[in-house]
Amino acid sequence: MKQRVPAKIKFLAFVLAALAFLCLPALFAFAGADELPRTARSDAAYAQNAPSLRDALRADGLELGQPVYLRVTKQPAELTAYVAAADGAYHAFRTWPVCRVSGELGPKTREGDGQAPEGFYTVTPAAMNPASRYHLSFNLGFPNAHDRALGHTGSYLMVHGACVSVGCFAMTDAGIAEIWTLMQAAFEGGQAAVPVHIFPFPMTQANLQRHAGDAPAAFWQSLAPAWEAFETTARVPMISSQRGVYMVRAAQ
Repeated sequence: MKQRVPAKIKFLAFVLAALAFLCLPALFAFAGADELPRTARSDAAYAQNAPSLRDALRADGLELGQPVYLRVTKQPAELTAYVAAADGAYHAFRTWPVCRVSGELGPKTREGDGQAPEGFYTVTPAAMNPASRYHLSFNLGFPNAHDRALGHTGSYLMVHGACVSVGCFAMTDAGIAEIWTLMQAAFEGGQAAVPVHIFPFPMTQANLQRHAGDAPAAFWQSLAPAWEAFETTARVPMISSQRGVYMVRAAQ
């Protein structure tokens, strides 16, 4: 005689199955720091984009797999990938439009404020999510040590595809696939973490003066030395935070 499964057990099984499905991306995100998670989707993106990116990089005297640095501005809404040459100097390779940026100019300070962050972040292989609901994504690591020192709160701030955003930087699927490919190749080439620097706008003196009366002006002044150091040296500056203040030292 066939026994009926109690309704409570059926419900519990349903809940557990739902949690397993919803948490699948998180399982990738919490992989070891040196492990790059992969799925059929990310493998397909890499296979499709690597050949053309390799050719384009070689045309610029660069190689796929060399270290990568990402720089984002909110106005204009753009993400630029810089790739290191053999001498260690970074060269602008490609710029993609950010099709959706949440909030206004200024840093993210609290969970639910709708703001996208500004500041200096690093992305390890474990922060890459090849099973994202938004095609492909990577976690910026907000809040970083500086944000935490200031009591800023938030979570799961991403750069991702699908062109929709709530506190994140949304790219087209084609754009995030190219960015993913550059990052995957760099990780596989030995880069431990990709620096991602996020600015409200190009940190020129003219722009800083134009926004001198804005509430976040003092914060923006603390970001400006990193922009200037990179523009001067073509190398990613060393960033630290002391008592909630960014400290920037130009790379030698």
